Amino acid sequence: MKIEVIKGTGIAVISGGEVLVKDAQSALEMAITVKYKTGATKIVLAKETVSEHFFILSTGLAGEILQKFTNYQIKAAVYGDYSRYTSKPLRDFIFESNRGGQFFFVATREEAIQKLRAAS
Repeated sequence: MKIEVIKGTGIAVISGGEVLVKDAQSALEMAITVKYKTGATKIVLAKETVSEHFFILSTGLAGEILQKFTNYQIKAAVYGDYSRYTSKPLRDFIFESNRGGQFFFVATREEAIQKLRAAS
């Protein structure tokens, strides 16, 4: 796991090309590790670091992870290409998440950083 801190923002960008978020526990461990190492409570994740099971809403994984992040006051943005997903419930979930202030789905790393900068 590679962690890059965006100076003066409280934002950490996570990359590494491997799936880091496999379940709710691994998501929480990753977030707590980032917070401990960097002090950041806002995390940017490349989509490839998140398990594909997250994007199948019937698994419940997305809800579990969002609940953990909310409980621990972690805000996150996942960036990548979502065009291949055709599920209406998933599209609605992404739309509603992006309207909130806790968890975002965007196309680029730069958009993710901007969303988290704007999130209070």
